[in-house]
Amino acid sequence: MTELPPPIAAATVVVIRDGGDGIETLMLRRNAHGQFGGMWVFPGGKVDPTDEGDDELARARVAAVREAFEEAGLRLDPNALTVHSHWVPPPIVARRFSTWFFLAPLPEGDVAVTVDGTEIHDHAWLSAAEVLRRRDAGDVELAPPTWVTLHSLVRHPNVAAAIAAATAAEPERFTTRIALVDGTRVAMWRGDAGYELGDVAADGARHRLVMADDAWRYERSD
Repeated sequence: MTELPPPIAAATVVVIRDGGDGIETLMLRRNAHGQFGGMWVFPGGKVDPTDEGDDELARARVAAVREAFEEAGLRLDPNALTVHSHWVPPPIVARRFSTWFFLAPLPEGDVAVTVDGTEIHDHAWLSAAEVLRRRDAGDVELAPPTWVTLHSLVRHPNVAAAIAAATAAEPERFTTRIALVDGTRVAMWRGDAGYELGDVAADGARHRLVMADDAWRYERSD
């Protein structure tokens, strides 16, 4: 069996602001090429050698700030970033990233988002619930970490509450396992009864995302 290379260190920043329909998040649409081609994503990318810091998390924080500027023209304060979660995709993915996700409030003042039209083709400020609705309607394409992160924001009434919750909690680590049931992909994480063996039908606790064509569904026993 060929040994897989270690995941590439990466960082993502979820830029949020208060809106009339709840928390709004900045979504970027990548061009049609590459691993995440055509998807709507949060600003982010791999950690570069120039992203200095005392440890992995510190370097990811610097990378998240840099990516927000490069992809969206936003200047974020690294000290204003709150760790939200950590993600590693399944080994079936050819190029894997070990990604820290951060929450960041949109800076005050007249802040404009600018995209280069090359790597990033479009952007939008949308409520988390609206992005999820558009995915189920087939209007946008999302990766599972993006979907689960948006799902986690829906339950908070405003930015302050979302950041307070992330600050109080230990960042959750998601190491994904993918299985199929009747042609539908199911992403499972630790805490799901079927996680270790990849057995979707296993009795017991649930921690999974069922990715049916018409609607994605997050199942979690706790």
